[in-house]
Amino acid sequence: MDTAYDLLAAQPFLAGLNRSQVDRLSFWTKKSFFHAGARLFEEGGRADRFWILREGHVTVDTHLPGRVDAVVDTLGPGAVLGWSWLFPPYRWHFGASAVETTLALELDCAGERSLCERDPALGYLLVSRFMGLAAHSSALPGAAGATAH
Repeated sequence: MDTAYDLLAAQPFLAGLNRSQVDRLSFWTKKSFFHAGARLFEEGGRADRFWILREGHVTVDTHLPGRVDAVVDTLGPGAVLGWSWLFPPYRWHFGASAVETTLALELDCAGERSLCERDPALGYLLVSRFMGLAAHSSALPGAAGATAH
C-alpha cells in the first residue's frame, strides 16, 4: 500500500521538492474518495483543504442567482483543486462536485499554512506553484482554470 509520502512524491505538482519537504507535507495529507455527485465544497464555505486529483473528474461551479449553477471547469487526474486556503478570508470562490468516483490526495490547510510559516522556502515553493497554475489558466481572471479557488 502506498503511503501519503509515496503518493505525494509521485505528483508532478510537487516535483522538485526535497524529501524532507514532501515528508512534512505528508503528515497533513490523507487519501480521499468521493462518489459521483458528492459535493467537495460550497461557494462561500470555509476553505480549509486542497486536493490533488488522482482518478476521476470534478466540476467546478459558480452560483448564478435564479439559475442553475454554472460549470466553469472540469478537472481530472493530476489537477490541483483549491487555492482559497492561501489567502484570507479563506473562503471558497467556487463550489465543486465529483462527476464520477474520484480519488484524491487531500491536504489539510491549517497544517500546510503552519508549515509554510515555519519554513518560508517551502511556503514560497507552494505559493509559486499555485500562482503558476492560476497564471496559466485558460479561463478569465478569477475563473477556475487548472485549479479552482
